[in-house]
Amino acid sequence: MNYDLSWMLDSALEVPEARHAILVSADGLLMARSNDVGKDHADTVAAAMSGMQSLSRTVADFCGGPPSERPQWRQTLVEFDHGWVFLISAGEGAYLAVSASPEVDMAEITFRMMQLVGQLGKSLTSPPREIADTKA
Repeated sequence: MNYDLSWMLDSALEVPEARHAILVSADGLLMARSNDVGKDHADTVAAAMSGMQSLSRTVADFCGGPPSERPQWRQTLVEFDHGWVFLISAGEGAYLAVSASPEVDMAEITFRMMQLVGQLGKSLTSPPREIADTKA
């Protein structure tokens, strides 16, 4: 990616108790990270989030539903002793992951993530503006 989306990810962290945010490509590459996450750590988490998403899709049939219709993956949520990790689709071939403390308002963080995905979708599908060269 040739432009920085980190500032957009920081908006997800405006929710009280939200901690970190990363944007991941479907193949596990880090696309962007919030300012408080180190690059090496974010690269490792990005690869893991891609794997989590893939595993989540694999067990979709476990939810049931009509045999002719495979359930659509929407979100993966993982709980730990010290917090949560939320993973949602951020458009074609991209995922948004946000971590939060156990006290986070889950509805609020999910809502904020969906808003962010809407903003990211516009940025991911529109190339950055280039300054026109006035010298001809």
